[in-house]
Amino acid sequence: MSNNDNTADPGDVSQVDPTVKTPENLKEIDEIKQTLKRKFDEVSEKLQSIEASISKIPKIENDEKSIESTENEADSSKNSSNSIESTVSKAIQKSEKRFVLKNVFKDVENFEEGVSYITKFETHFNVDSSIHLKRSDGHLAFFVSIRGSENATEWSVETKVDLKIDGPNQKSQVLNFEHRYEKDEGWGFPEFLKWDEMKNEYLVDGNLTVEAHVEIIETSGIGKEKIRTFDESQKDVSDLVVSVRNTKFYVAKMFLAAQSSFFKALLLGNFAESKKSEITLTGIDPTDFHYFLEVLYGEWAMDAIYSLFFSDLSLLPESTVEGVALLADMYDAPTAIRRCESFLLNESKKSLKKKLQMATRYHLENLKKKCLEEIKTATDLRSVLPADLNDLDPKVMSELFKKSISFH
Repeated sequence: MSNNDNTADPGDVSQVDPTVKTPENLKEIDEIKQTLKRKFDEVSEKLQSIEASISKIPKIENDEKSIESTENEADSSKNSSNSIESTVSKAIQKSEKRFVLKNVFKDVENFEEGVSYITKFETHFNVDSSIHLKRSDGHLAFFVSIRGSENATEWSVETKVDLKIDGPNQKSQVLNFEHRYEKDEGWGFPEFLKWDEMKNEYLVDGNLTVEAHVEIIETSGIGKEKIRTFDESQKDVSDLVVSVRNTKFYVAKMFLAAQSSFFKALLLGNFAESKKSEITLTGIDPTDFHYFLEVLYGEWAMDAIYSLFFSDLSLLPESTVEGVALLADMYDAPTAIRRCESFLLNESKKSLKKKLQMATRYHLENLKKKCLEEIKTATDLRSVLPADLNDLDPKVMSELFKKSISFH
């Protein structure tokens, strides 16, 4: 943590839309090509390194099996427990709700004192967020703003945030904070950098590149109305309690196992968890898990039917589909994956950029194919490039690189 005080911004005086212009000439198209090629080469090198490591795995596995065969039953049970912990750990790594906000602010040297310069709000995991900068008392202030949904009276978003400013020659400044947002506000550092230091060491042709790496820990009060309960009222028709943070979900063990290979292994395999009436899942948002269960129990289908007769679009799963897709991919739940992809293909109003990002992250191949087909111009290509190019897998980057060549 920095010695700087991280605090809420007192308010936005005015707003400036500093979004990057759409490419309209060959120079910008060449820049896109160069960026994609550079990233593609980096990923290719990583893949070669991974392949080299994988080639060593069989020997290690054989050695482990030989060792296990000589251990007693108690040790075998312990190894099984360690195995499931490893499986859960890998799942948790996939479940992290992370995203990057990035923007190039123009003509920063001429920022007016006390005026907030704000990017457009972006929606990730049903959370609206933006970056804003301010020139304040000889310093550059740097905040991340998060706002609640229009109809929510009480809501919260618990976050971990890294704020980063890049300069020439790989120079950068990074500060971080943890904050639970409970009202529309900006939170960050009013003295992120001294103004003169920013001007002299971080500006490139008068422009400043900034990033906010955001991890969402937990949300509440954000999203569509919950239309099914999994609380203690379901105790008489349940044989398993799933505990997520401070929330308990009462479910049927066999139903959960039938819907997810992860839960089938966990609940019906040779693990200690299979004999328990209550298990704990860590590293996930209880709100996401609630909507995930609703999808497994078929509630999204009910939403779609309801929407044919009523105009309240808030009942549709637009606000919850990303969190559900994350857990569906994490727990290998084909029904939930299929419903998420179907919604994104046929009903969702999310941008092409967001759909391609989700298709890549959650292995939605039909959606990925459709998104790539819709990229027909250099403008389309530019619009789908994410702030973090790690969101694009090598195959997608290769396709975008080919398209950039064809647009030349």
